[in-house]
Amino acid sequence: MRSVRSISLPEKAAGELDRYAKSQGRNKRDVVQESISLYLRESRFEATRKKFGSPAKK
Repeated sequence: MRSVRSISLPEKAAGELDRYAKSQGRNKRDVVQESISLYLRESRFEATRKKFGSPAKK
């Protein structure tokens, strides 16, 4: 199932997204989807890391 969302970006970020997508030969939608997925994965990892702490510090 898909859910459609609309976002607004500052002009500078929108321009960077346009240029990046074009330089990679990809569409903006795919770049944004991948970016959000990566951000959420890293956030979950960081939360887990903080929860369990670093064994080296103990």
